[in-house]
Amino acid sequence: MTATATPITNVAVTRGRFAWHELLTTDPAAARTFYQEVIGWTTTKWEGSAMEYTMWMAGETAIGGVLQLPAEAAAMATPPSWLSYVEVPDADAAIEQALKLGGTLLAPAQTVDQVGRFAVLSDPQGAVFAIIANATPLPPEKEPAKLEFCWHELTTTDLPAGRNFYTDMFGWEQVRELDMGEGKGIYHVFGRGPFTYGGMMKKPDDMPAPSHWLHYIEVESADAATERAVNGGGKVLLDPIEVPSGARIAILSDPQGAPFAVHSKPQS
Repeated sequence: MTATATPITNVAVTRGRFAWHELLTTDPAAARTFYQEVIGWTTTKWEGSAMEYTMWMAGETAIGGVLQLPAEAAAMATPPSWLSYVEVPDADAAIEQALKLGGTLLAPAQTVDQVGRFAVLSDPQGAVFAIIANATPLPPEKEPAKLEFCWHELTTTDLPAGRNFYTDMFGWEQVRELDMGEGKGIYHVFGRGPFTYGGMMKKPDDMPAPSHWLHYIEVESADAATERAVNGGGKVLLDPIEVPSGARIAILSDPQGAPFAVHSKPQS
């Protein structure tokens, strides 16, 4: 994570900013209880739509939502998962660009009053993401606070191709590259302007999962959050470990099977 930076406030330069995170799950009620206990979020109903939509609240800030996994997706054995929305100035133009770059449109663009126009896509290697042109300007960008999403990690079958795709789509820039050690390859750290957003790496040959995005949430203690997740019926996919920055991370899944990760800064 970078140090506190000057906020980006110009609406014209919000392309490529992570704007929203949505959980699609087979049991929204159980998910609400789980994440409230594990992360510390509260929830509130969004009043702007006929459909039932619950928002995740990090204090007074709405950071995402939770939805019932669509029946057609469940019928295709699509597992519960977290989906990130990336801001673009024009949703239809972004879809056209993604298709030209080899991506796939998974859910057609739709417009929701007071929200904006959005669509769900996958990159050429199959990792799923969404784009959104928000109906109202985003607030000034700042470094993630506790209870907010703080890191976004792409694991892909083709790192150079994935890096090029997202650079073209969103203008993300290389911040640095880290050698992960013998046989583990390079970790490509990316960002936008003064902000560091996450990393990309090649999928290990022995990893059964397809190309995918994993999203990290800032918590007070990754170890304590892991313990709460296990007590709440979740699973540990990677036990808490210390990373080179001194932070601690853990990779978990909720009781319905949606993977997520937690991150806590070094204790002062």
